[in-house]
Amino acid sequence: MKIQKSSEDYLEAMLILKEQRGFIRSIDIARHLDVTKPSVSYATKRLRENGYITMDNDGLITLTDSGMEIADKIYTRHQMLRRFLIMLGVDKNIAEDDACKIEHDISNETFEALCNHVNHYMNRPDAEGCANEAAK
Repeated sequence: MKIQKSSEDYLEAMLILKEQRGFIRSIDIARHLDVTKPSVSYATKRLRENGYITMDNDGLITLTDSGMEIADKIYTRHQMLRRFLIMLGVDKNIAEDDACKIEHDISNETFEALCNHVNHYMNRPDAEGCANEAAK
């Protein structure tokens, strides 16, 4: 089943919030994504129905294994794309925004080639300064 880009964004945000805070609440998702609480309610309902998240009686959200798999994939893509764009000289804020746009549409083959290129570049002794800067 193909998952919508907006659902990927919600799952990625949930993973980030879980890593930052140790828990996931709807209000925090709304703030993180700069969306309304009703938008989050609609999205979490869809994600629950599709088996990507669970929600307890206190409203705390947990990613299921399938939800975590998607969230981790998108977040990994985002981080690598951001790093790559910064290595190219793109401003960090623009790289952040562009990585969000690209992470959903890039093919697995292209992403793997990009990872191989970045990893090769980062292992070069003469590229250490740039690689360290891009990793920030």
